[in-house]
This record gives sequence, C-alpha cells and structure tokens, in this order.
Amino acid sequence: MVVDGLSDPAVDELFRALSDATRRDILRRCAEERPSVSRLAEAYPMTFAAVQKHVAVLQRAGLVFKERRGREQLVHTDLDAVDRLRQALDELEQTWRGRAERMSDLLPRRRRRANSKEDTER
Repeated sequence: MVVDGLSDPAVDELFRALSDATRRDILRRCAEERPSVSRLAEAYPMTFAAVQKHVAVLQRAGLVFKERRGREQLVHTDLDAVDRLRQALDELEQTWRGRAERMSDLLPRRRRRANSKEDTER
C-alpha cells in the first residue's frame, strides 16, 4: 500500500511503532504537550533508557521528533505523520469494507441456491 508517497516499508514502520501500548501513550502525551524525555520517563514504571528506546522507535517511524532546549530534549508529535497514518488506516478500512460488501453480496446467492436445492429434494 502506498499512502501519500509512503512505501509499504514506511507504513509498516508506522504500524510497528504503534504496536506497543507505551509508544502509543508516549505519542498521545507528546501531541498534548511537549515533554522532555526525562519527564516522560517519570510517567512509566521503566528505566529512563527504556523510555529513550521507545522514543527512538517513534522517531525512526517519523511520528515524533526531538528538539534540544538547553539540557533537555523535548519530544514533539509530528502531526503530518499522524495524518499519514490516519490516511493509511482509512485506505485499509476502504479495502476491507469493499471486501466485506463483496462477501455479503455472495452470501444471499449461495443461500438462494441452497434453498432451491432443498426445495427440489423435498
């Protein structure tokens, strides 16, 4: 799937980054405010290094970026990347809705055929 110029590997990276609940929470927190990595680390029952790794995964996926302000690194959600993710989800939804509709179109035909066979056997 290509979404707004993103290749399959780029879309895969977005979904891989969001496959973890902690990373989804970090993304949400960074969309609401611009916390430092150390402030983020205070919110989770894990080491600072573990939180840094989660932020790095989100950063590789392009979902967040860091800005150095003095001694701190502030983490920002890239809203354009979140929009691309939304577009990818919308495309997946359209694909699966289309498949579900085609499947539901087939079901009545099969039921009719099965019913007509039952009628002829009686």
